[in-house]
Amino acid sequence: MPTAFYYGARALVRPYVRLFWKPRVTGLENVPREGGYVMAANHLANVDSFLIPVVFDREVHFVSKDDFWKKPGLKGWILKTFFEQVGAVPLDREALSSGKGALQAGLEVLREGHGFGIYPEGTRSKDGLLHPGKQGAAWLAIESGCPVVPVGVKNTPSIFSVPWRKVRGTVSVRVGRPIEVSEIDPSLSKGARRRLLTARIMDEIQKLSGQTRSDVVLPDAED
Repeated sequence: MPTAFYYGARALVRPYVRLFWKPRVTGLENVPREGGYVMAANHLANVDSFLIPVVFDREVHFVSKDDFWKKPGLKGWILKTFFEQVGAVPLDREALSSGKGALQAGLEVLREGHGFGIYPEGTRSKDGLLHPGKQGAAWLAIESGCPVVPVGVKNTPSIFSVPWRKVRGTVSVRVGRPIEVSEIDPSLSKGARRRLLTARIMDEIQKLSGQTRSDVVLPDAED
């Protein structure tokens, strides 16, 4: 799934990200060097799905609505080629909003030995709080046997809302220790294991992001 374009584009973009945003990145040594892994992060801004793959040493693939693959003309061809080359996974709006299609696509990515990114809250947190996690990340980990790498991002909404000089050094990406599926009691039912693993994932994300918790469950993303 990773292509020369993916790595080439990332190498080209990285110096500019470091120059203009100067993100503080810690814990990259926690990303497994090989095999599939689930990247589970809090989600504060659309740019999160750009920033995380840029700063990670290994690839991270996200799902994206297939509208980008269906646009007509030269612009449509350019968009389709770009998203294919960076390893984005196309899904129609119905599959994306239901979550089921995204999970099946993610499971395939993991079984091929790649990294798959997911936001357990289901969508962006517009109030900056950390909302309850849904069980998608835990389901992927249990079904694939892959570890979950928790990630906490901070201040990404400011990237395009304030002058770049004020952004420098304020944005951070913190990567936590991988959570192995084997750490959850294997004698329990899958449902109980998913709940426990989800709670563990959200606790780790909270420690990394420093966010205040909310009891409000966010709706799944529709776009």
